[in-house]
Amino acid sequence: DQPHVSGAQVMVEFENGNFNFTFPNPKNVSEFSMTLFKGHEKKEICALHLSEESVIPKSNVTYCQMHNSRSSTTFILKNLERKHIDVYTYYLEIFLPPPYIECCLKETYLYVQDKEDCFSLGLKSWIIISLIIFAISCVCFVVACCFRNKNQTSESNSHEYNSEYMPMAAVNAAKKTRI
Repeated sequence: DQPHVSGAQVMVEFENGNFNFTFPNPKNVSEFSMTLFKGHEKKEICALHLSEESVIPKSNVTYCQMHNSRSSTTFILKNLERKHIDVYTYYLEIFLPPPYIECCLKETYLYVQDKEDCFSLGLKSWIIISLIIFAISCVCFVVACCFRNKNQTSESNSHEYNSEYMPMAAVNAAKKTRI
């Protein structure tokens, strides 16, 4: 039996804020390694070495975790930030049975939108909307106060004229009805 790497090479999923890179394990292989590299300079992020006796995870960063099952190996990238934007490359090395095989499975470009940017943009827009509403409310209040003062002034002026004039007004005497 020759070592065989499945046709569906790498499945990339975004789930619950994490990127999951799932590789099908090579068939008819007793010892192999999966490695995730970052950037064009191929900085090793994390790796998983599997043999019949053991599973040895290795991570050089805090944001990479690994999970292995009989059929697949998954690299889980958590809590990513804008600084993690880069090209990620996945390598498979088959040690046993001979011959030694090394192959690049896939390169994926990851773009991460900064969480703070989303929050600050939303916060800025709410602050601007609140200030506009406050300014409109202040203008409406000033206009309402001006109208109120104007109405009170005209009412007091007309009341004074009536109070001086009313005692001198002629009043009709009530007529008595005759039966």
